[in-house]
Amino acid sequence: MKAPRTAKALGAGALAASLLLTGCAGGANSATAPAAAVSQSDIDKAMDTDTTLNFWTWVPNIDQEVALFEKKYPKIKVNIQNVGQGPAHYQKVRAAISAGQGAPDVIQLEFAYVSSFQLSNNLLDLAPYGAKDMKNQYVDWVWNQVTRGDKVYGIPQDSGPMGNLYRSDILAKAGLNAAPKTWDDYATAAKTVKDKTGSYITNISPSDAGAFIGLLWQAGIKPFSYSGGQDVGIAIDTDKSQQVAKYWNSLLQQNLVANDPGFTDTWYQGIANGKYAGWLTGAWGPVFLQGTAKTTSGLWRAAPLPQYTADANVSANLGGSGDAVLAGTKNPIAAAKLVEFINSDPTSTALLNSKQSLFPTSTPLLQNPDFTKQEAPFYGGQKVNELFAGVANTVDKTFEWPPFMDYVNSSFKDTLGKAIAEKTDLGAGLTAWQNAMTTYAKAQGFNVK
Repeated sequence: MKAPRTAKALGAGALAASLLLTGCAGGANSATAPAAAVSQSDIDKAMDTDTTLNFWTWVPNIDQEVALFEKKYPKIKVNIQNVGQGPAHYQKVRAAISAGQGAPDVIQLEFAYVSSFQLSNNLLDLAPYGAKDMKNQYVDWVWNQVTRGDKVYGIPQDSGPMGNLYRSDILAKAGLNAAPKTWDDYATAAKTVKDKTGSYITNISPSDAGAFIGLLWQAGIKPFSYSGGQDVGIAIDTDKSQQVAKYWNSLLQQNLVANDPGFTDTWYQGIANGKYAGWLTGAWGPVFLQGTAKTTSGLWRAAPLPQYTADANVSANLGGSGDAVLAGTKNPIAAAKLVEFINSDPTSTALLNSKQSLFPTSTPLLQNPDFTKQEAPFYGGQKVNELFAGVANTVDKTFEWPPFMDYVNSSFKDTLGKAIAEKTDLGAGLTAWQNAMTTYAKAQGFNVK
């Protein structure tokens, strides 16, 4: 996931409530996948029939990967359209579904939004079209993000296993020769870095719910549970969550971490001028930094997230998406094969990484020495891909999302995000966030566990 998409999608505001549930309420664009696997003869016939597919995606220059698909299947034409990122994208998709016309065949879909489209049966189950046999081609936790039981609602494209990007020169100035290994060490280092260099060890954004959820994820917290229907679990205010909030509350109160809104001019300047000595982010971050802070080339290094115990090796995810087929498509086989090809063909997945800078979800690419052994000059020659490929195997695979991520994001800004911005009690902010989501979910007709 590239950073502009992360900034706008994970930290996005709410859409109108009517779009969350009623706007996706099936209608002409709801369909049911065949109960049995589609035969190879049916696939061959569909792929040799003149067909036009419409593909809505925010990924830049994905026409390169689509061209490979069209070369293999010359009877299939794919029209690509970027209708926006984050809320703009989802709002237009939902509006087209609700109108019963104009919806695309294929959409880009973040992992966190699969549940909201699953809720209204607007996603085609890809299992009968061959997707059920693709599981072993992807990291296990990533595959879990696009599946529900034996149903497959998308093919993974990119992910964001989290790590710690840090300025080796600033840490060295503070007398530190490596990134902190534990969160206790991190807190100690935060004071040392601030006292000796004036830099903050990192920034915690009051506008990015996804980043804080990632910190909870790494701590083993399951804020949400959802398996379809009207039952949803919301457990973001737990004793363990309060411990995480207390940790960051302490650093904020001591003025040891910054609290600037992410992906703003202030934040970009802070990254470039050394205001922040590090960034806790997803695996898309290393490439993003190279374009954002060019003058700091050679000064950055990458490390795993600090751990809660010295012997632990656990990460989380920030960002990530796949391609999904809308249930109302008139060309389910061709659409299913498009999302399959783009995200599994070796040449296509390599292009997604090298040209679009997406961190791969494909295990063959993650294990390919051409990918893992690359030395990154921006990171002092460090093999950053190799580090994050290893981190990708340490993410808890059972993490789930609720079917109303728009509200999760917007309510964060008014509750916990507000506490971060104002440096007030993060624990109270966490409780307020839980209460806001619970109230909202019940008002929408969900049974909250």
